Formats: sequence, C-alpha cells, structure tokens
Amino acid sequence: MGLLNFKKREAPQQTGSGHIPAFLQDYSIEVMPRTAEKVEDFRALLPEGTRVYIAHIDGTPIEDMVATAKRLNADGFKVMPHFPARIIKDRATLADWIARYQGEADVRQALLLAGGVSQPHGNFHSSMQLMETGLFDAAGFERLHVAGHPEGNRDIDLDGTDTNVMDALRWKQAFSERTDAQMALATQFAFDAGPIIAWADRLRAEGIALPVHIGIAGPAKLQTLIKFAIACGVGPSLKVLQKRAMDVSKLLLPYEPTEVLSQLAAHKAAHPDFNIESVHFFPLGGIKTCAEWAIANGGAAARPAAAQG
Repeated sequence: MGLLNFKKREAPQQTGSGHIPAFLQDYSIEVMPRTAEKVEDFRALLPEGTRVYIAHIDGTPIEDMVATAKRLNADGFKVMPHFPARIIKDRATLADWIARYQGEADVRQALLLAGGVSQPHGNFHSSMQLMETGLFDAAGFERLHVAGHPEGNRDIDLDGTDTNVMDALRWKQAFSERTDAQMALATQFAFDAGPIIAWADRLRAEGIALPVHIGIAGPAKLQTLIKFAIACGVGPSLKVLQKRAMDVSKLLLPYEPTEVLSQLAAHKAAHPDFNIESVHFFPLGGIKTCAEWAIANGGAAARPAAAQG
C-alpha cells in the first residue's frame, strides 16, 4: 500500500472508497471533558449508542471525568473512560474511580493503558497491573479495551523493536481468555494503511486474536495534526505529514482520512476475517467536524431532533 497522499475525494474511488460506509459502522470517538463542554448536544452529532471514550489527561479531576461520563450515559451513549495506570496512585484510588463511574454514570466499559506520563504517580505503571487487581472483573465490567501501537512504542521498546510490546499483548490475549469481559485493542492513530495492515496480520501470526479498533485522525488542519503527532510520538506518520507540509500547494488544504480508510476498507472487504473490527476516531479537528465527516462518508446519522426526547 502507498503512503497517504491527501488526494481529492474523487481519486480514492480506485482504492475502495465504496467500502467505507460498511467500515464506518459502529465507529467510536474520543472526547475530553474540556472538549465535551463545547458540544451543546452530542445526540445531534453522533448515532445513538455510539461508544464514546473519555480521555483522562494528567491533571483532570476525576469529578470532571465522572460528570462527562454521566452526561454521555444519560444521552444514550456507551461510555468508555480511560484508566491511565501511571496517574492512579494506588488500589484504593482505582477502586474509588470504578465506584464513582458505576454509581453516578453506570459505566461498564473501560480503556486500560499505561498513560502518557513518564514517571508513575504511585503503584501502577502498566495496564496489566490494573487488570491484575481483579477490580474490573469484580465490578462486572462488560468490556475492557487495551492500547495498540501499529507503529511501535518507544516508551516500551527503547531499542525500536516490538519485543516488549508483543510480550505484553500475549499476556493480554491470555487474560482475555480467562475473563468474562469482551476485550479489544484500541490503537494510536496512524495515516499509512500499509503498515497498519502488516501490523494487524502480524498479530494474527503471533496468536493474538484480540479484535482491533483502529485509531484514525479525523479531519483537521495539517498544522494541528503535526502538533498532535509530535505529542503522541507518532513516528512514520509524522514523516508523512512533514512531507506534505513541504508542498506549499497542499499546506493550507484540510486533511481528511479518506485515503487511509479507503485502503483499509477495501482490504477488509477482500479479507472478511481481517482482524480490524471497527474505526476509532480521534477528532483532532473538532468533534462536530469529525462527526459530520463520518456521516457524509456513509456512517450512521445522528437521531433527528424530534426523536431526541
């Protein structure tokens, strides 16, 4: 597969854009409390029952996280808050967060990840430690997602290999076989379909059968994408964006994920057992912009205003 080339919409017809609507079914999207505050009514933007992840950035009060979860749950969405291990002080804090989410927002799903801080705030440094507490099983969580990294993770494998990442994924695969909760990999965003497909196929070859929810950056300005790519440590994809930034004719054009999704959707259509199960949007250019793009490209529409109670 070639690198994302940011062609106009008519070009991807040859790479499978007709398959995008099916690929966008049951997509999920990520918000933060501060970005959610800017959305007047999620029901006017997202299909009923959409899974909405709530990113927990270091320094965000748990009260803000729970309030956002409560609002989204009341609006009829599946709420999946992040539990970043490195910002959770201890087992008691973890138990308190779980109790708050369940008691106030009926949360039954969670994304477990190490988190973006370099030094743990307390006893936890990995998602595996969170799972080992048994607290999510005891609380009856129905779904647990863990992080995936199609382009590798230098925080885990300092030498640039994927040895430690793959060992961790094998552990999580084994855990999925002994828990009642459904599990999946929710990945960092990437822009190049070829390496994504190769990574997903590698997982299958290694006996890792967890379904993949592939991270995709929603429509955004190029400068915005570059900023987030640097902050998130997206390596190969950052090179794609930097190459585009050198082309003055394209510098001011907004990015849309049509090409990468066309290629992934076409591959899924040709290989039904492909382990990428759904799309997870990072709305880097805004939640409204991302939701409208998804609808315009075949994703399910939001509920009509008259049906929103």
